[in-house]
Amino acid sequence: MAKKESGEILLVDGRDVRVTNPDKPYFSRDVKLSKLDVVQYYLSVASGAVAGIRDRPSMLKRFVDGAESPPFYQKRAPENRPEWLRTVTLSFPSGRTAEEVVVDDAAGLAWIVNLGCIELHPHAVRTNDLDHPDELRIDLDPGPGVEWGDVRRVSMETKKLLEDMGLRGWPKTSGSRGMHVNVRIHQRWTFTEVRRAALALSREIERRAPTLATSKWWKEERHGVFLDYNQNAKDRTTCSAYSIRPLPDARVSAPLRWEEIPDCEPGDFTVLTMPPRLKAIGDPNARMDDVAGSLDQLLELADRDEAAGLGDAPWPPHFRKMEGEPARVAPSRAKGAKAAKKESEATRKTASAKTPAKRTGTKSRVKMPLIVVANSPDKEAALAGLERWKALHPDAASHLAVDDVLVDSMRGRSTTWTRIRVNLRNVPEKTRPSQETPDPDDDPTRAWREAREKSR
Repeated sequence: MAKKESGEILLVDGRDVRVTNPDKPYFSRDVKLSKLDVVQYYLSVASGAVAGIRDRPSMLKRFVDGAESPPFYQKRAPENRPEWLRTVTLSFPSGRTAEEVVVDDAAGLAWIVNLGCIELHPHAVRTNDLDHPDELRIDLDPGPGVEWGDVRRVSMETKKLLEDMGLRGWPKTSGSRGMHVNVRIHQRWTFTEVRRAALALSREIERRAPTLATSKWWKEERHGVFLDYNQNAKDRTTCSAYSIRPLPDARVSAPLRWEEIPDCEPGDFTVLTMPPRLKAIGDPNARMDDVAGSLDQLLELADRDEAAGLGDAPWPPHFRKMEGEPARVAPSRAKGAKAAKKESEATRKTASAKTPAKRTGTKSRVKMPLIVVANSPDKEAALAGLERWKALHPDAASHLAVDDVLVDSMRGRSTTWTRIRVNLRNVPEKTRPSQETPDPDDDPTRAWREAREKSR
């Protein structure tokens, strides 16, 4: 006889929503939160949280064993779902399609949170037009060791540039170490055009704040705060406002007023502080839909970049090779300066065919001396492995700059893990450690990749 699943029925907007295993621990470190606590948090901020995902297809990032265990990603809506829950069929760059969940109210919000979705991941489109985004997403992602003050400064530089472009940005903390700035736009441009505008914006911020910001896709080439233009590519999602992040203090992606940024701290906004904040000041994003703007000026900036010899930049790895895109290979894996030179020449020829304007030269990439020191689904275990590597190689570690440690969040089709690499560019060649077996070395995709190689 099947064991009856424990649960609690909540009446939400006139609909019954079952919370299964309500006492299951979801956070157990700095704060103690059960699954039911998480659902109740979202219901307490539903007016803001639903506004960020309403009428949008959403990817389900499911932490079924709580925030301290790895999640898995689910694009397709579960077959066993309420009849009142909407879905829409979304197509992806791979050519596949998926029927994704659309949340329109607090009941739908509670239902997906019960699935383990402690983060909310809507796409940048509305269901009335799945090919034309209504949101430009600016993701400010600080590298390891970058100070929060630098993130705030780049945020304010972003505000100034958006105003110069005739646009209004709506800032929020990412809920981790970064900042997001969302811009409501008219539904006139394709994903490719919106991404092109985001790339132009990223490059202009880098020009305005060269010591603080970077638009470089490859981590080994970055410094400071990375403006991730690829968050605007089709199929990409970012966590929306009021999302809980899987950190020990259960901090939240918090919408802000611009005047709050100089004094705010990410840890100020948690599951415990956000409900009273929303009640006291309202939702800072409440008027976002009233001020949709145009990308025309950003696209003109992109035209000027191309005329100056700045073509496209790398796309995410699961996208097909795009026209005008440079070689999609990290500098550390490039086959020497000769290959880099050929790539530069090809990029210039492609750009030359598009516009007769004069170009500037493109520098050849230098191969970076990178080694992998840790792979693990548990980020803390990977970071502990980094510390062990530093203890084994103290001389090399003493030469490392902050941005020489690359902490990569790796993602397969349904798994995630942390890879940590060390760039030895600042370590004298004679004393550089060689590549060793990473510690730990738990890459969840290895078995699949080895099986694929054997089948070839």
